[in-house]
Amino acid sequence: MARVVIIGAGLTGLSAAYHLEQKGFHDYILLEGSSSAGGLCGSAQQDGFTFDYTGHLLHINDPYFKQFIFDLVGLDFFNHIKRKAYIYSHDRYTHYPYQVNLYGLPSSVIIDCIQGFTERHTHKKKRTFKDWVHASFGNGFARHFFIPYQEKIFSYPVEKLTASWTSRFVPATNLYDILKGTLEKPQNDIGYNAAFYYPKQGGIVSWVHKIAHALLNPIRTHCTVTQIDMRNKTVQTQDGQQFQYDQLISTAPLDKLLTLIIEKPSVDCKKAAKHLKCNSILNFNLGINKPDLSDKHWIYYPEKKYPFYRVGFPHNLSSAMAPAGHSSLSGEIAFMQKPLSTVHEEYRTAHTQIKKIFGLTAADIVTEKLITISHAYVTFDFWRERNLPKLLHRLEQEAIHSVGRYGSWKYASMQEAVLDGKKIADTLTMMPAQRWYHVPTTQPKQKEFS
Repeated sequence: MARVVIIGAGLTGLSAAYHLEQKGFHDYILLEGSSSAGGLCGSAQQDGFTFDYTGHLLHINDPYFKQFIFDLVGLDFFNHIKRKAYIYSHDRYTHYPYQVNLYGLPSSVIIDCIQGFTERHTHKKKRTFKDWVHASFGNGFARHFFIPYQEKIFSYPVEKLTASWTSRFVPATNLYDILKGTLEKPQNDIGYNAAFYYPKQGGIVSWVHKIAHALLNPIRTHCTVTQIDMRNKTVQTQDGQQFQYDQLISTAPLDKLLTLIIEKPSVDCKKAAKHLKCNSILNFNLGINKPDLSDKHWIYYPEKKYPFYRVGFPHNLSSAMAPAGHSSLSGEIAFMQKPLSTVHEEYRTAHTQIKKIFGLTAADIVTEKLITISHAYVTFDFWRERNLPKLLHRLEQEAIHSVGRYGSWKYASMQEAVLDGKKIADTLTMMPAQRWYHVPTTQPKQKEFS
């Protein structure tokens, strides 16, 4: 028996284990279903190229996290990079963010965006993401970028998305900056990702492995959890092992976690799981037998004619991502409730478009790797907004702490994942002793989630 069982050796699970040990607490077991730590902060090696599981960039703005990186990894482990991000629409490139960089777009688009901004109804109720975009930026910006792009990346109708996540990730603007960005170019220092860090060697997983190697307790790999018994407080794995716990930390996707739980009368887990939505991603990666394919870091593609919503160039993050004289390209196609065979057909279209856009022949592509990510971007719908806090609280009452990007069913950066792990470690080590030995609840079953 361990007092704490941690499910998942991704970034949040590793951070929870690390910070428990920093508190002098070693009575935990860390279970990981795959062969190594890292989770979705993973990197794959193929034919001399390194491909990440989609684009991961390290943003540091929290003092504790900066010190954590400095102590455990060292800032000299990373390249410090100023963003070169673009949008490709109307057969031309413009600088990101779109709302302050209209320079170079067709005059009709520029006029539509500026007119829409000046005529927007700022006091209109911002209940949905669509409402928020129209009230914040106007009809032109909504039509030419925000609505088509967000529908691509979320694979979900924007009128069914809430606006609760927008202020954190979408930079605001004003008429001065819009006009300035129409007459001059560019305005690149706006937004949370204007500068970032990226490992010099080994891809994004290389720094995550630094946390794994710092742990004193072993990580139990190939331990896929198949069942959680809330009443008896046990976790069972695919190979038949059973672990008892006092407190359970889960970094698994919340919908998956709920399906693993043997329900008690007071928690309708499987019903709640069906309401949690997220999209999936087909991440395509190409090794190119050409140097300097592009000088950009990534490009957004809002137009519907392109199946992919973003393309990036890993060799521009670190020269070690591709062999000498080569380049690498990574793109993403988002989907929801669509057969993978259909998505692969879309990829063949994307493959043809990529070759045309970048002037490539079949002979230029020396390797190709497809990565399917089942849980990518959480859907910020209204069921989530109404029910997620009480669902997570209800699990906490049963000594189950669902944390991290997918455990908390949210969008989170790598910095936030580490801080989430620290937070739960701090919470458990400061918890009064009587709360460790949880007494199961006996209240009758009732409707908890609407």
